[in-house]
Amino acid sequence: MLQQTPVQRVLPAWSEWMDRWPTPPDLAAASVADALRSWGRLGYPRRARWLHQSAERITERHGGQVPADADELRALPGVGEYTAAAVRAFAFDRRSVVLDTNVRRVLARVLDGAPGPPAHITAAERVRADLLWPAGHQRSARWSAAVMEFGALVCTARGPGCDECPLRSRCSWTVAGQPAPVTLPRRQARYDGSDRQARGRILDVLRESPGPVGRGAIERSWPDPEQRDRALSALVADGLVTVLARKRYALAR
Repeated sequence: MLQQTPVQRVLPAWSEWMDRWPTPPDLAAASVADALRSWGRLGYPRRARWLHQSAERITERHGGQVPADADELRALPGVGEYTAAAVRAFAFDRRSVVLDTNVRRVLARVLDGAPGPPAHITAAERVRADLLWPAGHQRSARWSAAVMEFGALVCTARGPGCDECPLRSRCSWTVAGQPAPVTLPRRQARYDGSDRQARGRILDVLRESPGPVGRGAIERSWPDPEQRDRALSALVADGLVTVLARKRYALAR
């Protein structure tokens, strides 16, 4: 839920979700439609679909228990390198190099003298981090949490708290005079008027309806016919919307 979504928006949805489905088998027993409705307006609803699929796989293949093995975690729908590493570290206290944006920024500034990390994680970053991380399981997990929080609260992307930073005298970026980025940060694509917004409007109609809706309700959700059809096709292709007989639509079952 926290991927590309602020903590303030996630906390209420997460609490409600965990009250309703505290274990993977609980979620697996629910429908995809229920998961999508509970996901609400967090955005990127494919994540809700992946969570549901993961819950089903965990229930079927792992006895309802989230696996601690990295390969087994990576085999779950929607789980990539970072998520698998974070689950191993924070849920199981296993040695796992957790490289999120905050951690990568701390390492780039302190060790490289750069204002931030490369746009995409590199093999060299992985190798170096693995050498830096403590060898013990629990100490490694605490290290991951500490560096992540340090990057989120002190060594922030904008307005870092350098005056209070305990690494100030050892920070290569500060010693170099805190050079600015050579390239401007990539701007996030505008949401207003986007296909993402069109998909969200269609999902809103389906979430708020107790049953299937007709083509007319879909058409009223978004004014641009071409963009609306493109958004609807994408939702169907992602397995979030089901097309029924007589041009009726519903959330995935």
